[in-house]
Amino acid sequence: MTNVLQSVWEEVLRPMFLRPKRVQVAALCYRETKTGKDVLLITSRDTGRWIVPKGWPINGLDGPESALREAWEEAGVKDAKINPEPIGQYEYVKGLDTGGTATVRTQVYLTKVETLETEYPESDERSRKWVAPKEAANMVQEPELQAILRAL
Repeated sequence: MTNVLQSVWEEVLRPMFLRPKRVQVAALCYRETKTGKDVLLITSRDTGRWIVPKGWPINGLDGPESALREAWEEAGVKDAKINPEPIGQYEYVKGLDTGGTATVRTQVYLTKVETLETEYPESDERSRKWVAPKEAANMVQEPELQAILRAL
C-alpha cells in the first residue's frame, strides 16, 4: 500500500503541485576539427543511452559553472570555455530513485573543450565519444536536444 501511495504521489499529485519544472544544466561540449565541429556524447549510467553531460544545479555555482562541473565529473572535461548564456533547452522524463518519474527542463550551455582527461570521477561508469553534430542528433533520444545539435 505504501508503494502505491508513493507512486501516486510521485507520478500524479506531485507533478501537479511542483511548479516550475525541475531544472538541470548541461554542457554541450565541442571541439574544432579540420572538417568542422565534433560534439562529445557520454552514456548515461542507468540505461546506457547517449546523452550530453548534465546534472542538477550545484549550490554556490551558477548555471554555466554547474554545467562545467558535470562535464568534468561525467566526461573528463578539464579545461573549457563555456558560454554564459544557454543556447537552448530541452525536456526529458527522468526516472527517480523512488521509482517515479519527473519532467526535467535542461538548460544547455555551449562549451568549447580545451583539455580532456582520461581519468575522471565517473570514467569507470560511462563511455564517451566524439561525433559530428548531425550524427549526435541521431544518437540522442530527446527531440529538442536533437534540434539543438542539428543547428550547431
